[in-house]
Amino acid sequence: MNDQTNRPSPIYVVSGGKGLSGHNMVQSLLIQYPNNNVQVILVPHVVEESQLQETVQKAKTDGGLITHTMVQQSMRRRLIELCAVHGVPQIDFMGPLAEYLDEKLEIPSLQSPGLFRELKQQYFDRIDAIEFTLDHDDGVSPQRLHEAEIVLCGLSRSGKTPLSVYLALYGWKVANVPLVPGIAPPDELFQIDPGRVFGLQISKNQLLSHRVKRLRNFNNTDNTSYVDEQRLNEEIRYANLIFLKGRFTVIPVTNKPVESSANEIIGYMSSRFNFGGRKVHSPFHEGSSDKE
Repeated sequence: MNDQTNRPSPIYVVSGGKGLSGHNMVQSLLIQYPNNNVQVILVPHVVEESQLQETVQKAKTDGGLITHTMVQQSMRRRLIELCAVHGVPQIDFMGPLAEYLDEKLEIPSLQSPGLFRELKQQYFDRIDAIEFTLDHDDGVSPQRLHEAEIVLCGLSRSGKTPLSVYLALYGWKVANVPLVPGIAPPDELFQIDPGRVFGLQISKNQLLSHRVKRLRNFNNTDNTSYVDEQRLNEEIRYANLIFLKGRFTVIPVTNKPVESSANEIIGYMSSRFNFGGRKVHSPFHEGSSDKE
């Protein structure tokens, strides 16, 4: 008991990462003691011995307990030594299990803090990307095109949606914009970084095949203008003019699997922008509101 505050001594949670797992473990036990009034102090990102020494001194001063989830072996052992020297009680949440796994698995540990959190974050980022892509399919919400990491544009049945969804499964936020003669594309399409915009170019024969199949699926074979070859030629010319006007990268998709087109686009993104893992940081939009 801490006499100065007349309250239970605090519990420190020390971690080389954010310390959320250790914090959750302590709180999940404290909740079993209603109105316990115990202060839990999170000490994250501990990577230097000086941080260990400072924390141990604080715990010694207020009679606190140190719990820790240090995955880096040398730091974990040093913290335990310092606690022993200064008479500070400590509970090691990570060490016994890590030592057991070291012995049983016989493979080296990465000893890198935060890996589990990063893995979970990648999962949530992927879900966000899928939701964003579905919300921005077929020209929906063009005012938010600047928030997309990749923008696809092309004619109806050129494969925009399946390619968008495929890229989203890998965590990319994708928007796609349909190109229709007589209907001007949104101004935003020409205001974003053209290096992130890709025009899908498809042959007339394959485009015709896709559209005939779509009409049959919807039992709408009377819509002859949708599959009129002269009209298709006009649409293809129109799309090419838009690609040229916007200086967009043209991706031929005729007889090409969606995986190949996706890999080609990601290759362009990798060569044009600096990004860690998957995220893109475009110099064209520094200071913008998008979360790239």
